[in-house]
Amino acid sequence: MATIEGAVPTATQTGLGSAAGAVLTDVEAGQGASLRGDVWRRFRRNKLAVAGLVVIVVMVFAAIFAPLVTSYSPTALGSVSRAKPSLKHWFGTDVLGRDLFTRVVYGARVSLKIGILAVLIASSIGLVVGAVTGFYGGKIDGLLMRTTDIFLSFPYILAAIVIITVIGRGEGSVILVLGLLGWMSIARLFRASVLQAKQAEYIEAARAVGCSDFRLITRHILPNAIQPVIVYATIFVGTAVLAEAALSFLGAGVTEPTPAWGYMVAAGRSYLFTAPHLLFFPAAAILITVMAFVFVGDGLRDALDPRLR
Repeated sequence: MATIEGAVPTATQTGLGSAAGAVLTDVEAGQGASLRGDVWRRFRRNKLAVAGLVVIVVMVFAAIFAPLVTSYSPTALGSVSRAKPSLKHWFGTDVLGRDLFTRVVYGARVSLKIGILAVLIASSIGLVVGAVTGFYGGKIDGLLMRTTDIFLSFPYILAAIVIITVIGRGEGSVILVLGLLGWMSIARLFRASVLQAKQAEYIEAARAVGCSDFRLITRHILPNAIQPVIVYATIFVGTAVLAEAALSFLGAGVTEPTPAWGYMVAAGRSYLFTAPHLLFFPAAAILITVMAFVFVGDGLRDALDPRLR
């Protein structure tokens, strides 16, 4: 019997084991590609979401390639103050004669950078807190959730103004403050997803084969529980853009001569009846940007909903 067993080649020796592994890998890759394709097909059905995505892409490209979009400088003073929109100045000029279209385009750089970086900071903190509280529970959960409640009790804009007043104004300060004040909702949302995901059978199977807690969270729970956070973070970019505009409007945001939509709205409100374009164009940029991120977030929510698959 020993001779017969030794004469029979194993699956690994014949290469069947590696072939089976390759087949499984191909199957998993195919399932992932199929899932992404399914998400994209359902996202495309939402016309508002697609329109929002197009607006965001156009704004990102305009912000990146601003010197190619306009030939004017956002800080160069002009000779004609409060000029009306024309072929030379599409959005007119401001009180200092600066081309308003140029300042709106360069303002997209400021608003999008602040919105995206603030969301990255808030998401990083929120995901860590949500994962720890949802996975371990107990006293850690109670302590971190009560800390989250304390942060949530502070008025968002008022707290931001107070902190910026202490640390100073500027893009970096606004990004840091909005990021540090925006993680609480993400933490609560991800905690709820983790609580649901860790009860799944595949988590029990991963525990049975000896997976560490870190691997369970990062390789198994995170990919299956992060969908609601992706949707919320997309919408939160628009919220951060609006918050930056509000801070700049109140004089606690980005400082001159950096073009900021909120500051332009604040400067243009005094000329509402004599030069309404000073208020209309930066306010329209804020509205369009925020609505675009909201529409994309709604589209992602529907596309990622497992009940619609």
